Amino acid sequence: MLADLHVHTTASDGADSPEEVVFLAASMGLAALAVTDHDTLEGIQPAVEEGRRRGLEVLPAIEMGTEYKGREVHVLGYSIDVTSGELLAELDFFRRTRLERVSGMVRKLNRIGFGLALRRVLEIAGTGSVGRPHIARAMIEAGMAESVEEAFDLYLGEGKPAFEPRLKYSPARAVGLIRRAGGVAVLAHPGLTGADELIPSLVPEGLQGIEVYHPGNPPGAVEHYLGICRKYGLLATGGSDYHGSGSRKYDRPGACAVSYRVVEQIKMLTGADPAPGVVDGAPP
Repeated sequence: MLADLHVHTTASDGADSPEEVVFLAASMGLAALAVTDHDTLEGIQPAVEEGRRRGLEVLPAIEMGTEYKGREVHVLGYSIDVTSGELLAELDFFRRTRLERVSGMVRKLNRIGFGLALRRVLEIAGTGSVGRPHIARAMIEAGMAESVEEAFDLYLGEGKPAFEPRLKYSPARAVGLIRRAGGVAVLAHPGLTGADELIPSLVPEGLQGIEVYHPGNPPGAVEHYLGICRKYGLLATGGSDYHGSGSRKYDRPGACAVSYRVVEQIKMLTGADPAPGVVDGAPP
């Protein structure tokens, strides 16, 4: 009984549709999956419906981009109310700012000699949340880059010729928004963020968990973050951060998974305050 609580679909920057991700997860024997697309809820309903057909539980979730002292910090929200008026209004605003950012980055690319069509970038993004990976894929398609990583390293990453910053919330604001939408707020992949000093200030704001298990964790990170979970009474979650086969080293749903006990704890935490205690989600 394992769960992957961090996957992405074509609703944001994933390569596979929500239905495809659910099919892969079910074929690998997972019991539960959380669709955590960036700043959008678009992939949840099709994933839930496919999950019903496949006998796989799908948690409605989101990954929100925030900023802390110049560093990008992501906050996961689990079992959120997808009809929350406040959340939907904020995500609509995010969608507009993402489009403005992508438009600006395409203009910068074209100023330095690329003939990239914004229309094609938006076609690749479909109805999902448009972002830099969609620009990268359009560049690959047009022969302007060999891989997503190359596009980021040479043109789209921070400090590169086509980079434009995007609007980000503070981590505390994202935590509050998730909690007001009835969800469980979890700090995503802290081992990649390097902002441990932020954690104590987020606990009073409503932070309820840390993504302890993640493929990108540096050595020793699991025990380190389990210790922080014990200190503050936080839930230890985890997931693969799957974006599609071949797109990253996290190449399949379930590449990093946790015990289904974590899903049960999320359900118990939904709408509950304070947390009932720490659960180590290490798979058996």
